[in-house]
Amino acid sequence: MSVIRSPLPDKEREIAGDALQATLVDLLDLSLVAKQAHWNLFGPRFRSIHEQLDEVVTTARDYADTVAERAAALGVAPDGRAATIAATSGVPGFPEGWTKDTAVVEILVRTFSTVIERVRQRIEDTGHADAVTQDLLIGLTADLEKQSWMFQAENRT
Repeated sequence: MSVIRSPLPDKEREIAGDALQATLVDLLDLSLVAKQAHWNLFGPRFRSIHEQLDEVVTTARDYADTVAERAAALGVAPDGRAATIAATSGVPGFPEGWTKDTAVVEILVRTFSTVIERVRQRIEDTGHADAVTQDLLIGLTADLEKQSWMFQAENRT
């Protein structure tokens, strides 16, 4: 049951809602991965990567809020609880403990690749269901791809 009346028919609301919920979880987990990397990073490129990770966290958290608010506007209750994130995220985990700068860059490149692939699929899934949700996901993908490019440029291997 929803206390918010959706502007979409039920089927389209379900498609958009599922895409938004999955994206919310991935974004919240991405912000946690980036913070874990931020706190445990070491190496000669510490400062630049440390600051770059803050940008990732800000982007992920800002979009998470936008995505959650879009879901709510459609009458879908967003779920960003830790248990939901742990159970449903498709974001690769981050290793425990100190992590060398080169490893952090490689991990973030792989993480962005995974998240971008998942969001791009949701862009396709929402194409006929809700153009507004699709547009939000397209904008998100552009920002994720920009962050991905910046980490790939850091990769010296």
